[in-house]
Amino acid sequence: MRIGELARRTGVSERSLRYYEARGLLKADRTPGGHREYPDGAVDRVIRIQEFYAAGLRSSKIGELLPCVRDSDGGPAATATPRLVSDLGAERDRIDRMISDLQRSRDVLDDVIATAKEQSPSAGSGDAVA
Repeated sequence: MRIGELARRTGVSERSLRYYEARGLLKADRTPGGHREYPDGAVDRVIRIQEFYAAGLRSSKIGELLPCVRDSDGGPAATATPRLVSDLGAERDRIDRMISDLQRSRDVLDDVIATAKEQSPSAGSGDAVA
C-alpha cells in the first residue's frame, strides 16, 4: 500500500510515517518510480508505534523495543536484552508515577467540583463558578 493509504488506515500523517521510516521504526520498499510501498502488516506496526509514543517512550527506545514485540497483537516476539528489560522497567515505573499523579489531580478536581456544586445555588444550570 502507498503512504496515503497507510495514513488513512492508521490516522497517522504522512509526515509522521516518513519520520518513522527515517528513524528505522517502519520499513517501506520503493517502486521503480520511487514511491513507498508498505506491506499490509505496516498498519499493525504503526498502531504499535503510536501506542508506545502515547506511553511516553522516545523513538530510540521504541526502535529497541519493536524487534521484541509482535506487531499484530503486541505480544512478545523475541528475547529482549537485559539492558532493554532494565530500561523498560524504568519506563514502566515512570508511567506508574504519571498514573499516580493523574489520579491525584483527578481526585483534587473531584473535590473542587463537589464543593462547587454544594456551594452553588444554581448547580447544574451551566453557569460558571467564580
